[in-house]
Amino acid sequence: MLLSAGRHRRTRTLAIAAAVACASGAGGVYLGLSGGGAQAASVTVTVSTAAQLEAAVKNATAGTVIQVRGGTYYPAATLKSTADGTRSARITLRAYGSEKVRIDGSELPDGSWLADLHGDHWTVENLAFVNSPAQGFVATSSVGGVFRNLVTADNGDSGFTLRGDGTTGNLVQNLDSHGNYDPADHGQNADGIAVKFGSGTGNRITGARLYDNSDDGLDLWQFSSPVTIEHSWAFGNGENHWHDPAFEGNGNGFELGGGGASVAHVVNDNAAWGNTLHGFTENSNTGAIALNRNTAYANAHNGFSFATGKARLGKNLAVGDKGGPAELGSATVSTGNNWDSGATTPPFRSTDATSAYGARRADGSLPATTFLTTGSRTVGSTMGTP
Repeated sequence: MLLSAGRHRRTRTLAIAAAVACASGAGGVYLGLSGGGAQAASVTVTVSTAAQLEAAVKNATAGTVIQVRGGTYYPAATLKSTADGTRSARITLRAYGSEKVRIDGSELPDGSWLADLHGDHWTVENLAFVNSPAQGFVATSSVGGVFRNLVTADNGDSGFTLRGDGTTGNLVQNLDSHGNYDPADHGQNADGIAVKFGSGTGNRITGARLYDNSDDGLDLWQFSSPVTIEHSWAFGNGENHWHDPAFEGNGNGFELGGGGASVAHVVNDNAAWGNTLHGFTENSNTGAIALNRNTAYANAHNGFSFATGKARLGKNLAVGDKGGPAELGSATVSTGNNWDSGATTPPFRSTDATSAYGARRADGSLPATTFLTTGSRTVGSTMGTP
């Protein structure tokens, strides 16, 4: 009997789904077809060994859900995929239930990335990527990615990276990225999160904690489209925790450009403290960066450094920064900030940062804290409080 074109597609999709399940070595379960657009099998693959994890990522197709059982995994090769999900049939990589999963790159060859995705519409959540020889987690030219409740720590270059042209509509939510250090370059490249060397609109970072990285908390080097950063904290970056005698880390909290880019990034309700350079800096980005209700505290240089561009700063708060609250150029617009004429500086409820290092809330959002809060509705970061 001849099959219709639609039945051909369905038969091929089911065959691909079965192949994914078999390749993983852990029984896949067919859950049905996605609605709206191309028919794609929804297959759940549960993995419990590093080899199964590598195979499941490599062979994933639209609709695949990869669930990783609790434990520590030591891949022998980079977790790599070029597969695309779709809006209605995403590819999902996540921990099984509430189990804790660490993906550890300490057995990878020198220079290897731990995770390397070149695909659209992925959801990656509730996983830790640690101890990579180089980058921890990299998504290249990703469209519609959701990267939620991740940890990228102690990697040999930047913890989490979005890069490449066509990087569009990605959400990075509730990321903890810390302790990343690139020994080969003496700490000058390893950021908590890097969105660099690319372009694409609609990318948003929210709820991140970026701390104790050798270079910057966040770096937007040579990314030529606006990125939105909100409700995130960058602290303690640039300290030489590795006792490197030739250490070259910068130590900005939020480095908002560089490399010739002129981009109007949006930076709202964030905090930067205890960094070895500036809290917030344009880093030669001449675009009209918008910064509203951010707090800088006790950074080694300026709280806000925007000397050459057209940044617009409103209702920001800077206290105790050794280089002064703000270094602003003639094209910068500054209104309602605590350093502006007629503005006041409300007192902090607490300057004890202990609670900022605490456990996140049940939904993955930043921990509750009174640190650097003022109760003001007009100036400074809310520090995650309503």
